[in-house]
Amino acid sequence: MITTKDISFKARDLNDIELQGRLFFPENFDESQKHPAIVVNHPTTSDFNQTSGRIYATKLAKQGWLAIAYDSPYQGRSAGEPHNSEIPYARTIGVMAAIDYLDTLPYVDSDRIGAMGICGGGGFTLNAAKFDKRIKAVAGVCPADVGTIYRETFGQNDKTLIENLEDMAKQRTAEAQGAEVKYIPALPASQEARKEAGINDIDIEQAIDYYLTPRGHDDYAPNRYVYSVIPMMLNFDPLSLADKLATQPLEIIVGGVPGAFGSYRFGYQYYDAAATNDKELVVLPGVSHYDLYDQPEPTDKAVAKLNDFFGKRL
Repeated sequence: MITTKDISFKARDLNDIELQGRLFFPENFDESQKHPAIVVNHPTTSDFNQTSGRIYATKLAKQGWLAIAYDSPYQGRSAGEPHNSEIPYARTIGVMAAIDYLDTLPYVDSDRIGAMGICGGGGFTLNAAKFDKRIKAVAGVCPADVGTIYRETFGQNDKTLIENLEDMAKQRTAEAQGAEVKYIPALPASQEARKEAGINDIDIEQAIDYYLTPRGHDDYAPNRYVYSVIPMMLNFDPLSLADKLATQPLEIIVGGVPGAFGSYRFGYQYYDAAATNDKELVVLPGVSHYDLYDQPEPTDKAVAKLNDFFGKRL
């Protein structure tokens, strides 16, 4: 039976704001020995009580791995204001801060640390691995390029994108002058609202079913994010310099059913761009993006691939 331990640690590149997380120990863990460890990064607007901790860190621990899942800066139980901000730099720093913490543990082998992420957390983790070479092997499960997703959402054309950026700039000015922080919903509030908005994409439909129902809902992951920080997302590109810097062994696992969150296409794009020759792209036929969040058969297949991948490289 696995055991867990709630932890906190500092993100020293973000003025030492405190992050909350959880260690997942395999059965009969021996603290007198050095062990490899895997960092598990949650999706956007999420927390570690959802898929990263509940599914992936738990299942990896059952496979014998020491895993760490945590709430990213500005999200979940972790510190950072305005809360529920989705900031690429901070999300990337979160991965590095988790490794900093692992480096302090006497039972972790600092030369055998891997990292993985789900959805947007996958994109941020792949981004971190480009320049943090403490990550010896990296994986993405339905990894998403949230920069492209946000640009497509807020900029159906260049004119619209600039208009939205100008409005976000005005909101940031207002907040600097004392206005309340503006939040916008990450998803339509219900399936009925989705239909009324004319949205028929499978990823949006299943996201609502995951995040806004007991299936995946968590109070620390409200359906909202800060409007004035969206420009940082619009400028984010995890593919940048991947052809030069993405040198670690790479595993990408996606579902074969494409949708709005783009993990199917991004998986191919990042696989093609990555500099490493030690890489694999696994496509699970008939599996959707959100099937890889919590559905037993797809997640078991994903974890089996992760176990094999990390096992051979850590």
